[in-house]
Amino acid sequence: MEQRIQIDAVEPNAFKAMFNLENYMQQGQLTKQHYELIKLRASQINGCAFCINMHTEESLKLGEDPKRLLLLDAWRDTDYFSEEEKMILQLTEEVTMIHKNGVTDHTYTKALSIFDENYFAQIIMGIVTINAWNRIAISTLKPF
Repeated sequence: MEQRIQIDAVEPNAFKAMFNLENYMQQGQLTKQHYELIKLRASQINGCAFCINMHTEESLKLGEDPKRLLLLDAWRDTDYFSEEEKMILQLTEEVTMIHKNGVTDHTYTKALSIFDENYFAQIIMGIVTINAWNRIAISTLKPF
């Protein structure tokens, strides 16, 4: 694999800004389990090996059932995920693939029937944050 620049070394202030966003996410109401599901699913969609590895390890450290991680890309077809988690995964997919249909009215309305506005906003910010991290890691071939 070719060697590429690492933004943390070349533009440390940009990386610091990303970490400030990540720190904001850690201070919010979004549970660590929910945030790790978001991180892992978005990373799967984006094909970010660095982040898939990192967030699989983090999920396991939090006590996540390995079977759920193995079934994450087939979440619609299993009973291993709660209604809340399925909604979070649906939002993760729609925001990550925003170019397809955006967030549909159905998903938006259903999400707001499950989550309050603050939790919903934090879900969106969590999805945005991991998508930014994925794009940094993929474009720079971030080494493991």
